[in-house]
Amino acid sequence: MNALNLGFGGDRTEHVLWRLQNGAIDGIAPKVAVLLICTNNTGQRFDDADDTALAIKTILAELQQRLPQTKVLLLAILPMKLLPDNNHRKLNVDINRRIAKLADGKRVFFLDMGKAYVDDKGVLNTRLMPDRLHLSTEGFQLWAKAMAPLLNRLMQ
Repeated sequence: MNALNLGFGGDRTEHVLWRLQNGAIDGIAPKVAVLLICTNNTGQRFDDADDTALAIKTILAELQQRLPQTKVLLLAILPMKLLPDNNHRKLNVDINRRIAKLADGKRVFFLDMGKAYVDDKGVLNTRLMPDRLHLSTEGFQLWAKAMAPLLNRLMQ
């Protein structure tokens, strides 16, 4: 798909925003930008859901301003930690509820693939996320497969 990956390990919303404002996307005009962010905001600092959702909204606004013809596929924060009652997991679910509302179906599209990574009781599949945070090769393959139908449609 001729993708450009601008994500870095340890990224938080403020890092992404800084890069967007300081040339990372200057001179490009992609059909689609995929945005998956905040695991480090919630996992490292346990940032508030309102603050995190506002940071994502700010990133989206920056993308829309700098890439006016680009559609954005906003991905829900994937489940982290083993059990569904974990505070980090609950926080991410709360953030996902908030950011889902940022999708307008015209320029911003939301996709939550989280259910593909847990069993029917909400327990994380450690084959897909061995350290309960980072995806395995199989986890990335599932991610690509789950994202492909919507991404392909947006690329048209």
